[in-house]
Amino acid sequence: MNEINLGLYFLSEFVGTGLLVLLGCGVVANVALAKTKGNAGGFLMVNWGWGLAVFMGVLVSAYSGAILNPAVGIGLMLAGTITAPMFFVAFAAEMLGAIVGAIFCWMSYKQHFDDEPEAANKLGVFSTGPAMRSYGWNFVTEVIATFVLVFVIFAFADYGDIEIGVPGGLGPLAALPVALVVVGIGASLGGPTGYAINPARDLGPRIAHAILPIKGKGSSDWGYAWVPVVGPLVGGALAAAAAPALLGLAA
Repeated sequence: MNEINLGLYFLSEFVGTGLLVLLGCGVVANVALAKTKGNAGGFLMVNWGWGLAVFMGVLVSAYSGAILNPAVGIGLMLAGTITAPMFFVAFAAEMLGAIVGAIFCWMSYKQHFDDEPEAANKLGVFSTGPAMRSYGWNFVTEVIATFVLVFVIFAFADYGDIEIGVPGGLGPLAALPVALVVVGIGASLGGPTGYAINPARDLGPRIAHAILPIKGKGSSDWGYAWVPVVGPLVGGALAAAAAPALLGLAA
């Protein structure tokens, strides 16, 4: 493996996750907040918006291999693809990038946040929440959805190469499969919890919601916050454990 510059590695994950969260939270804001041109655009619009956000985040973070998600990172670490220091550097960058991306989203929709009467809609821009609150079952949903994400990423892992720091032989289109997986997970498994499937994507913006001066924002729902953090990490770890046997990657 070529020597990794951890500073560039951090910057790559920071920029990629920041762009992902800016555009992902942005599509939720466009659908959920009052008086936007995309208001009431529907859940499928959110699915596609998040998928395209992942596509663009991956494109701008080639140096680090475009992890952008601690659940993916823990799977790669357990599989031996990245080292523990690389995982923790990426995790820190992803968290900070997610907070900054969420802040830029709020700035972009500031007037609409001010005019939105429902505190739940404002929080929903930043973080996920369950349609039916049951911490145990919500946790199971996040584990299953993230397992699908990380397991499928392992399935086409050969299309990217962390050793050379580029997305792979498909060039920019190498980001497309991950984007489509995210759209598919949202459409199929996103109904119960809003499919965080990424601890940084949920926790970083939730922190931004807590610290920003958002008019009438209400609670940041910290009682639920562990579900979209722990669930995806467990799902990512399980996918890393299952992939060698189920995908024939042991050799």
